[in-house]
Amino acid sequence: MISPTDNPILIVDDSPTNSTVLLGMLQQSGFKVIVVNSGEAALEKVEMILPSLILLDIMLPNMDGFEICRHLKSVEVTRDIPVIFMTALSQTEDKVKGFNLGAVDYITKPLQKEEILARVNVHLNLRNLNKQLAEKTTELTIALDQLQKSQIQLIQNEKMSTLGQLVAGIAHEINNPIGAISANSIYASTYVNELVDHLRLYQQKATEDEISNHAQEIELDFLIEDLSNILTTMREGAMRVKDISESFRIFSRHDNEDKVLFDIHEGLESTLLIIQHRLKAYDKQPKIEVLKDYGKLPLITCFPGPLNQVFMNLLVNAVDALRDYHHKYLNSPKKPQIKIKTALNEEGTHAVIHIQDNAMGIPDEIQEKIFGYAFTTKPVGKGTGLGLAIARQIIFEKHGGSLEVNSTAGEGAEFIIHLPL
Repeated sequence: MISPTDNPILIVDDSPTNSTVLLGMLQQSGFKVIVVNSGEAALEKVEMILPSLILLDIMLPNMDGFEICRHLKSVEVTRDIPVIFMTALSQTEDKVKGFNLGAVDYITKPLQKEEILARVNVHLNLRNLNKQLAEKTTELTIALDQLQKSQIQLIQNEKMSTLGQLVAGIAHEINNPIGAISANSIYASTYVNELVDHLRLYQQKATEDEISNHAQEIELDFLIEDLSNILTTMREGAMRVKDISESFRIFSRHDNEDKVLFDIHEGLESTLLIIQHRLKAYDKQPKIEVLKDYGKLPLITCFPGPLNQVFMNLLVNAVDALRDYHHKYLNSPKKPQIKIKTALNEEGTHAVIHIQDNAMGIPDEIQEKIFGYAFTTKPVGKGTGLGLAIARQIIFEKHGGSLEVNSTAGEGAEFIIHLPL
């Protein structure tokens, strides 16, 4: 049931007789009623009291009911107030005109008490039901948004936890043997050089023919040169794996409880090293070139692990976009590139990171959707649609920054991160 006192009604009628009759009918039923006798007074009064219903006479001086209704429907705060026209006009076109302007009903004169009360109650009930529905819809939207954010957070935490455990395990397993190889290769190189020198002492006691024949047999000059190269390769390989191991350690940092000082460039480099295999040429796909323009950035206070995940999501998306583009346009002369630029903003308050590709770009009609929950343009099984949603949540909610996209169809996409120092 509706409460009459909570639903004020505005009567707009220049006839004192009609106004008095309506006022008496509605007040007897417990309604709070306000009466005005002109369109100008109605427009002034309506925004002050925001009535739940308006009974509006069509035939008014200076400004008729149609014009008043048109104005009410053009203003945000009064747009949803139901309007019931009161008129002696019976022409169908007049009624159609009123409905087209947004009126909800008509009451014809002479006024009948039972009809007026019935129509007023019906439309007040409808308005209150619509308000309740809108409130419930808002509550459900907020609840759904919170649920999605919680789900994204759970997925993110689980993903980072699993990835962190995997990476930490790999790093631990790699570090011990690589440490041994790296250290022992230096000794091996020294030992071999000493052995070669010692063997040369024996050469001095042998005949020239014997030495010459044996040297030719074992290709001595090549052996000595190649052995040195092999040992150098071993050292470089060991250092490479050690770098990868260090990149895993940096990428999977578990500083998730408290912010710590972190080198943005270190995070970007570790992420690039982890996805290095995806940048190489294979089959008919060309190599993806990474162009870096790193500015001078101070250490920033952040959560390194989640921030590295953002870099990973954006860089992997760029790689996928470039691979898709060059799969579609096999003979394209465009060289696939990812540009990474870092700098301070003009005020010196934020680090700004640009990650840009030169693939197909993002169509205008979906640019507003790409950060949405579970939105993806990838085929089924190729993407969850959570990458950018998680990235935005990490940047916006965990760091108080922003993540934006600029894209022109056919020219690629650029993601811009602003992180407060």
